[in-house]
Amino acid sequence: MDGDNAKLIIDICFLGKTMPHSIIKKILQANVYDVAVETPLTRAKQLSNRFGNEIILKREDLQPVFSFKIRGAYNKISQLSPAQLANGVIAASAGNHAQGLALAAQKLGVKATIVMPA
Repeated sequence: MDGDNAKLIIDICFLGKTMPHSIIKKILQANVYDVAVETPLTRAKQLSNRFGNEIILKREDLQPVFSFKIRGAYNKISQLSPAQLANGVIAASAGNHAQGLALAAQKLGVKATIVMPA
């Protein structure tokens, strides 16, 4: 992630409030970029006009699983020890988290079980 996009995202998320440097560093060094793609920020023209304010959308729908959920799943699995990964991972989800976990497990070579409601 380049510095300009990171700063813009941070400014938007925190509405101009100062964010601790340690959090910014963690965001920029997160290993989720091994699997997640950097998605664009897109101005929502009609919403911006309607509300008289600049509305910018972070296009996480452009991720490989069409959701930001890949970030959390990959980040968590990648931090588990080999002993913790020995039996694989499991998720109960009816949608985006299940897809994110499945892709993260595949990329990391980990067995995954997904439980979905009927």
